[in-house]
Amino acid sequence: MNSDSDFMLEAISLARMGWGLTNPNPMVGCVIVKNGSIIGRGFHQKAGEAHAEINALRDVTKHDFSPEGATLYVTLEPCSSYGRTPPCTDAIINAGISKVVIGALDPNPKHAGRGVDLLKNAGIEVICGVENSECCELNRHFFRWISSGKPFVILKMAMTLDGRIATENGDSKWVTGVEARRRVQQLRRLADAIMIGGNTLRNDNPQLTVREPENWPRQPQRIIVSSTLSNDDLQEYFPDGRAEIVELPDNAAWEKYLRELGERNYSTILIEGGGEVAAAALRANAVDMVEFHIAPKILGGRNSIPAVGGFSPEGMDEAMKLYNVTYTQYGDDLAVSGYLQEE
Repeated sequence: MNSDSDFMLEAISLARMGWGLTNPNPMVGCVIVKNGSIIGRGFHQKAGEAHAEINALRDVTKHDFSPEGATLYVTLEPCSSYGRTPPCTDAIINAGISKVVIGALDPNPKHAGRGVDLLKNAGIEVICGVENSECCELNRHFFRWISSGKPFVILKMAMTLDGRIATENGDSKWVTGVEARRRVQQLRRLADAIMIGGNTLRNDNPQLTVREPENWPRQPQRIIVSSTLSNDDLQEYFPDGRAEIVELPDNAAWEKYLRELGERNYSTILIEGGGEVAAAALRANAVDMVEFHIAPKILGGRNSIPAVGGFSPEGMDEAMKLYNVTYTQYGDDLAVSGYLQEE
C-alpha cells in the first residue's frame, strides 16, 4: 500500500517539472488520492498561472472523478491570500477535500501556518512535514529569497584536477565535457541572472544563454562585473540589450546590489566566473552554494589561472568549509557541491 511518503515523493517529482519556469514563484507539485489511488495530478507551470492544487483539482474533474472526501498531497503549504491567482485554500475547501498532507510550510513569516489554520477551521484534517527536507531542498532558492530579500547565489566553476580554469593566455575551452556542460544548462534554466567578470567576457565572449532545450522561454539577465567596460562595449557583446554592468569594489557593494536584485524579483543568481569574481563573491559572503566541476585533467603551469583568485590566505584555518556535500558524476567529470552555511 502506498504511504504518505510515497504520494509526497510523486508530488515532488511533479514539482520538478516546473524547474526554471515558475520564478519568482516556488516549484510546487500536488496529487489527489482517493481509495488509495491517485485521481489527479498537477504542478505549478508558470508564475501568474494556476497553482499546483488547482491544476490537480482540474485533472480530477477532467477524468470524471469527484474530489469529495479525497486526500490532497502538496509539496508546499497552500496559499491563503489573493495574489495573481485566488487562494488555493478556498478551492480545496470548496472541493470537499477531507485531508491535506503538506511537505513544507510557507517560508514567508507573514503567511506561514495561515493556510493550515484555514483548512483546519474548515474541518479538514491536516498533516505537515511529510518529506520536509526534500520539499525544502526543492525550493531552497525561493526560501532564501523570501526570508532574506536577497537571491540565492550559486557559484559554479569548471576546473582541472589541479584547480585551474584557464591557461595563462586565457584559453578555457573546454575544461569539462559535454555532460557537465549539459548540467550547466540546467542551472542556467533556474537562474534569473548569470554573472561573470569582464575578463571572462573579453576572453571567452560567452552568450550566457539557455540553449537546451531550444527556444527556452525565460532567458536569464547577464550581469558583468567590471570597472572598465562601458555600456557601448556591452552593446557590442550583447546586441539584444539584455545585460548590465556593475562595479562591486567591496563587501558593502555586494550586499547592496544583491538586495537590489531581490527587489527586482530575482530569486536565483548563477556566478560562472572567473576566478577574481569568484573570490570577491566568496569574500563578501555572497555565495550560498558552490558547484565545482572537476575534469580529470592536469593543466600545470605556475601562471595558469586558478579557480578562485583573490588574496592568498596565511593558514588552512581560513579555508571555507562546505556543508551537505554531494558528489555527482557527469561523464568523466566530477561535480562537488555544497552549501557555505550549515542548516
